[in-house]
Parts: sequence; structure tokens; C-alpha cells
Amino acid sequence: MSAIGTTEPARTWVGPSAPERLRILRETKVIAIVGASDKPSRASYFVATYLLSSTKYRVYFVNPVVKTILGQPVYASLAELPETPDLVEVFRRHDDLPGVLEEAKAVGAKTIWLQLGSWHEGVAADAEAAGLNVVMDRCVKIEHARFHGGLHLAGFNTGVISSKRQVLA
Repeated sequence: MSAIGTTEPARTWVGPSAPERLRILRETKVIAIVGASDKPSRASYFVATYLLSSTKYRVYFVNPVVKTILGQPVYASLAELPETPDLVEVFRRHDDLPGVLEEAKAVGAKTIWLQLGSWHEGVAADAEAAGLNVVMDRCVKIEHARFHGGLHLAGFNTGVISSKRQVLA
């Protein structure tokens, strides 16, 4: 039961396996972050910082009310981007997800990736029917770091190579 007393719908969609997610990330060259924020406390800002500093992806930000993020221009929609994103990472409310999918399909994106905590069975079905890869309830930053040796318990690269868990002070 949710906080307002309604039953959450069952999760029936099965996402891509770890090797399939790795393939998606390897094939991706351009990422658009929809719902990107210029606030350092927001998850999208943290992910953007990681992608810009630790990957070779070309990263674009989409938010109709923000002008710049991390010194980069922000676009009002996916249609305004200077190139087609391979992967559209979504930091938007549940009810906004079908509209973001329609934009992603319209620009020719290959993958729609819903951030941690974001799950929409209808969007997944519609995206797959349109030929898109779908990833839900996962973080691009965490998945990239997992596959590239930079993931620690807290999600950060500690710079220590060890089989023992490090004690954080």
C-alpha cells in the first residue's frame, strides 16, 4: 500500500540484463538528460557531473526553465538538441514519462532510461513496441561506474584496489 492507501501496480516488465545494459552503454555516444537541474543537491546534477567528468559521452541537458548547467547550454526540448541523442535519461515525474517517450521517439533516440525510482509499465511497452531499448529504475552513473570499476558502496571511486571493504571515517 502506498502512503495514500492505494495499491501499487505489480511490476511485470523485465528489464535488460547486465550484459545488455553494458551493450547499451557501449553503443551510446550521445546522452540527453531530460529534467536536468542546476541545483547541486539534485540527483540529475550529480549524474551530469559524473558523465561530463568521467565518460566520453556527449551530454546535453533538457529543461525548459534553466539556461545553463555546469557551463553547458540547456535546451527546452529534445527537438532543439544539435544532434540526436542515443540515450534519453529521464528525471521527470511519473505522469510526464509518456510525453518524454513521445519526444524521444520523435527525435529518433535508441534508448529511454528511467532514473532510480522511476517505473512506468506503459512507457516500457510503448517504447519497446517502437523499437527502443528500455531501462527503468536504474542510474546511468551507477551502471557506468559498475562496468568500469569505479563503484564503491557509496557510489564513489575510492581509488583503493582491495578485496576488503574499506572503513569510511
